[in-house]
Amino acid sequence: MTKLWGGRFAGEGDPQVHAFNASIAFDRRLAHQDVAGSRAWARALGRAGILTADEVTQIRQGLRQIAEEFRAESFVFAATDEDIHTAVERRLVEIVGPVGGKLHTGRSRNDQVATDFRLWLMSAIDVLDGQVRSLQAALLARARQHLRAPMPGYTHMQPAQPVTWGHWALSHFWPLERDRRRLAAARSSSAVLPLGSGALAGTGFPIDRTALAADLGFAAVASNSMDAVSDRDFAADFLFAAALLGVHLSRLAEQLILFAGPGFGFVRIDDADCTGSSLMPQKRNPDTLELTRGKCGRLVGHLTALLVTLKGLPSTYDKDLQEDKEAVFDAYDTLAGALPVMAGLIGALEVYPEAMRAALDPGLLATDLADYLVGKGVPFREAHGLVGRAVRLAEESGRPLPSLRLEELRDISEAFGPDVTAVFDWETALERRAAIGGTAIAALEAQWREAVRALEGLAG
Repeated sequence: MTKLWGGRFAGEGDPQVHAFNASIAFDRRLAHQDVAGSRAWARALGRAGILTADEVTQIRQGLRQIAEEFRAESFVFAATDEDIHTAVERRLVEIVGPVGGKLHTGRSRNDQVATDFRLWLMSAIDVLDGQVRSLQAALLARARQHLRAPMPGYTHMQPAQPVTWGHWALSHFWPLERDRRRLAAARSSSAVLPLGSGALAGTGFPIDRTALAADLGFAAVASNSMDAVSDRDFAADFLFAAALLGVHLSRLAEQLILFAGPGFGFVRIDDADCTGSSLMPQKRNPDTLELTRGKCGRLVGHLTALLVTLKGLPSTYDKDLQEDKEAVFDAYDTLAGALPVMAGLIGALEVYPEAMRAALDPGLLATDLADYLVGKGVPFREAHGLVGRAVRLAEESGRPLPSLRLEELRDISEAFGPDVTAVFDWETALERRAAIGGTAIAALEAQWREAVRALEGLAG
């Protein structure tokens, strides 16, 4: 077997053990990062005088050929390749000869894989950030379309107070903005160079790690070599950001499933985002939204799995850390599949303002009625109880709240006056909430402009 180790071992080893230890099935995904890191390492060895200029050129040219093979998908993996590092070094020696064996001088797979993994994740986060922004843009467009259209707002899934469609759509924009900030933080924690830390004690050669970091696009250099090879906080940071992003997608999906159902009828999901039934010809199942909701579970599971893996590890590298990549890769794949689909679904969504307005029940204005009494000098806690009595009277008499006669209201409290009828107006109720974050026209317009600035990267 071709290995990067084994001199002190007798025999070829057990093939089953080799297969169990091998990570090539999934870490081949780090191929481009491994080649990039190796090219930078060869240059660093040259700067340190470990390799001659001619050796650096040979190695870098060989690595360039390997990179081209990966791009063309013509690279041939050998059955004996234990991991992507073994595969690249084996192929390099095939191309340039024994000089390829000098590349690993002063380097360990421990700092090498940590470097590859960080490089991959930095790039992956950039992709996800763009996809989240696209979903935010779709929500912004939908919010703008019916920014002021009144609809019921819900707490405990019960009608609560009037809001607007734009306010609701923007309520899903802001969690995604926080998700982008968490992804950015995970990218920042990834942008720390481990290479040059060796197996655990640092490299024994005068490597300029600051120049190496600059070559590879890292923002900083790991300060402690033992920590550098074992640190997977950046992966946990990403998986937390991914899990919470999955939660936010799931909540959005759940609400749209409800809003599209016959009990609401506020929206219609495009046929392209639905599937049918193999038995019932009439069905339009919101499978896209249901899958998005369901995939949240695997994202949360990946975070839990990595944290459990890390919790018992001593310092430096342990083989347990091989379990880090599959969780991160799958989390990325899950989000990279769900985000564009959700953006397309939002973009094609039909919104029915008339249905939302028809669902407005006068009982939603009970809080406004209590606020009316506050305006008459009644303490809010007392006003709350008085309006509760009015609501009970309306329910028991089978009438909507605005149908109560003035004398009936005055039997409850003499603070009610003829002007109480002005309370029962949807636009007035929405406009009363003019503070930042409220439903008044000016507040909604300000919120929408703030969201646009955030999406354009102008918000702090």
